[in-house]
Amino acid sequence: MLSIFSLLLISISIFWLIRSAKIILFWVYLWQLKDYHIPRFLAHFQTEKGRQILLSKLRFLKIILLLCFLSSNIILFFHDAFASTVFLPLILLVLYSLESIRTIKGFIQRKLKMPVFTKKTMPILGLIFILFTLCPLFLWQKIQQTAFIYNYPPLLKFCFSLLLIDILSPIILSLLILSFQPLTVLLRNQILKKAKLKRKKLKDLLVIGITGSYGKTSTKEFLYTILAEKFGKNKIVKTSKHQNSEIGISQCILRDIKPEHKIFICEMGAYMKGGIKLLCNIAKPKIGILTGINQQHLATFGSQEKIVKTKFELIKSLPENGIAILNGNNKHIISELATINKTIKTGIKKLYSIKEKKDIWAEDINVQKEKVLFKVFSKDGDSANFIINLLGSRSIENILAATVCAKELGMSLNEISKACEKIEPIHGLGKLIKEQNGLNIIDATYSANPDSVISHLNYLKVWNHETIRGVECKKIIIMPCLIELGNTAKHIHQKIGGKIGEICDLAIITTKEYFDEIKNSAVESGMDKKNILFIENPETILKKIKTFCRVGDIILLESRAPKKVIKNLTKTK
Repeated sequence: MLSIFSLLLISISIFWLIRSAKIILFWVYLWQLKDYHIPRFLAHFQTEKGRQILLSKLRFLKIILLLCFLSSNIILFFHDAFASTVFLPLILLVLYSLESIRTIKGFIQRKLKMPVFTKKTMPILGLIFILFTLCPLFLWQKIQQTAFIYNYPPLLKFCFSLLLIDILSPIILSLLILSFQPLTVLLRNQILKKAKLKRKKLKDLLVIGITGSYGKTSTKEFLYTILAEKFGKNKIVKTSKHQNSEIGISQCILRDIKPEHKIFICEMGAYMKGGIKLLCNIAKPKIGILTGINQQHLATFGSQEKIVKTKFELIKSLPENGIAILNGNNKHIISELATINKTIKTGIKKLYSIKEKKDIWAEDINVQKEKVLFKVFSKDGDSANFIINLLGSRSIENILAATVCAKELGMSLNEISKACEKIEPIHGLGKLIKEQNGLNIIDATYSANPDSVISHLNYLKVWNHETIRGVECKKIIIMPCLIELGNTAKHIHQKIGGKIGEICDLAIITTKEYFDEIKNSAVESGMDKKNILFIENPETILKKIKTFCRVGDIILLESRAPKKVIKNLTKTK
């Protein structure tokens, strides 16, 4: 029969393995989410949630327990040798069994954070699991050989090994994940090489590159809809959602582009200098659209200047017969263009604006609840009225960017205007949803940046005089603090807070790091401090909405609001 020591060892090991599966999946998920980009990964731990991962109460409890293992006084507290040996392992057994129950429950309820499983990540994930679970055995063997931690019994030494590996798991797993990067880079380079070879053979393919700190996805979708009216959908291909990295673009070229395609609309994103240039070397765009530049991802780039230089890599990569299309409203673009204008080899540069008369511009803007009306003019004398079924004036800039491109490809403003009538709002990109309980929901959860948040808040002004039975509708925003803004974060959140205080009746902020900046600025702008709240729990948020809101009120869901809140509020009738 197995001894009590053997049963304890087996039980603790099983529970440790179960909870380790959750930890491994989470850290692989986090690295994958951050594109295995070390600055982006480290920037995550500047957020409140990131700090909670490393500085949790559970981690401190385990550190205290580890110190107990190391303390001969604790071990000798019991005069009985048996009690001294099983006391701390029993505590560890209870701890790991509770963690295992939470892991199993999270798996059943589909609440575990898990990476995207692909043919390439699955074997790597399996190897990481094997290597990580072998770490305690390796450490235990070393301890046995060196008689470490005095002359403790084997059970205590094994428990010490499990606990130490557990506490150091963020470092160990990160090193294991990064150790596979040379192999990943090798596979990545093969994919890039194949994509470049295929692209080289597609001599008649017109590539339109789109980059910027914001507006890339919207501009891509608008342009696709417009050009499909002239060339047909079977002649056009575009990168899909989140497919704006070197791997995503390469896979799109290899899998999606067929001989019949004539136009490739390619969204381009980057987190470091040289990133856009790399994408241009793969896709070879002839037309480049720069939608706008702000502080987005400042924490990973390091400076605003590097962001500007990186975005302009698209413009500098265009051929001499290429066409550069730029946002004439954006101060960073105008400033950089004035500096490098003579060094850009591309022959045609087109600017669009809603403030000045550039190559293409908009006037007579009329923002309504579910559409925006404006008139577009071009320097060649062409003009047309536009009616777009989108929310707020923010979309006008992206429509103008797509309009410049379509006009350069032979479409008149009247043709473009008619094509724009087919543009439909997209979930996550500012879609208005009539919720089943009579609330109006704006789903702007795809991504967020300082300009888009301010724009969405300004749109809420359209609802200022909307009434239900004589009572003016209330305006609510639910959002987390923005991330990766570097040393501009406090100022940006103060600005957002001021705008919230000016417009909203209730604000629920779901992350803590810059809540004070938002709250203080909102109160200064006239908001009642009891109506700007920090709430993390989705159930509590939904309960607050239920008690605060009436039929006809409007709720702005911004950025990565809690999934349960998004799912609950965006249910249609």
